[in-house]
Amino acid sequence: MGEATQTSRVVILGAGQAGGETALRLRAGGFQGEITLIGDEPIAPYQRPPLSKAYLTGELDADRLPLRPLEVYAAENIHLLLGRRANWIDRQRKRVRLEGGQELPYDALVIATGARPRRLTAPGSDLPGVHVLRSAADVAAIKAELKSGARLAVIGAGYIGLEAAASARKLGAEVTVLEAAVRPLARVTSPEVAGFFLDQHVAHGVQFRLAAQAAVFKGSDRVRAVGLADGDEVAADLVIVGVGVIADVGLAEKAGLIIDNGIVTDRACRTTDPSIYAIGDVARRPMTHYGGRMERLESVHSAIEGAKIAAAGILGAPPPAEETPWFWSDQYDLKLQIAGLFQGYDQLVLRGSMEAKSFAVFYLRAGQLLAVDAINRPAEYAAGKILIQRGARVDAARLSDESIAMKTFLQA
Repeated sequence: MGEATQTSRVVILGAGQAGGETALRLRAGGFQGEITLIGDEPIAPYQRPPLSKAYLTGELDADRLPLRPLEVYAAENIHLLLGRRANWIDRQRKRVRLEGGQELPYDALVIATGARPRRLTAPGSDLPGVHVLRSAADVAAIKAELKSGARLAVIGAGYIGLEAAASARKLGAEVTVLEAAVRPLARVTSPEVAGFFLDQHVAHGVQFRLAAQAAVFKGSDRVRAVGLADGDEVAADLVIVGVGVIADVGLAEKAGLIIDNGIVTDRACRTTDPSIYAIGDVARRPMTHYGGRMERLESVHSAIEGAKIAAAGILGAPPPAEETPWFWSDQYDLKLQIAGLFQGYDQLVLRGSMEAKSFAVFYLRAGQLLAVDAINRPAEYAAGKILIQRGARVDAARLSDESIAMKTFLQA
């Protein structure tokens, strides 16, 4: 516990799930010093995954978004500075400067600034009615315009775009999804799973324009249509731009930390400055279960695991065991649960029935399980996550045989 005696002041930049979790884990681990949690949004750490799903449809109220009640932070003596933005890290003096000039000293600094939405620079992209979907405030603006019968154009067919499309259909909007690639979910899953989700959205009335590039947003007082590069156009009363996010590395870059698609850290979430940690969407670190390859993961798992690791480092405690990366997406009556990273697979194994909307797709490389996409199949997800963590090799023929229970593979 040597480092804990040297650390009496922790400053956390970013009051999202990663930052909030770090603060609470420090207190749970016995840290007695000052903790200051700084966020540029005016609300305490809250859940982001429901934003494109239950919060957008109105099934989840705003008062259920926060991860913890405000009273918890007060009870734990965690100083919340909300609606504030840091603009400088002075590494030599170990101080953070906020907009307005206030300076905060630190012994350990945690950067959990997350990511910001990519914005299109096409003409008209600043018209009223053109939205991104990243924050609670973004969703509040979208909800004010997303009425039954409204014509919504979604640009980008990743998980956020497809979740927003599903939510909008639930609300009765007419939805067209514009995607520059030839299939949805091109970066995050196999053609087989992508094709399944495409079919499901089409069955629910979503129209798709694939290999389509948005070139201009048309309208005078507000957006009225999206003009495509091929000269065609899609009528739209509102637009959601969901073309990915960019790690919010500005502060770290100005401070001279190493940046490469995120803030580069070691397995302990330490940057090149041993007093500074980076976690969550902004950080790129070695993946234990994938040969140490560097990844920047945008997920709840990454936020929570980074918080565990950084808190342990600050406390001088042993590092926690690292989990298989996990993700999920809810669209219509489909619960997609993902464990692992599928890139680099050489064999795909299907278990279950796509027609019945109950199946799992396993991704193998040289017989070793890399990842699983489980659609309405919690047992396959849970077992697959453990098998990946073990570095297990599995027999593809047996894996596809539903008469063999998943627990059998765990016992092997």
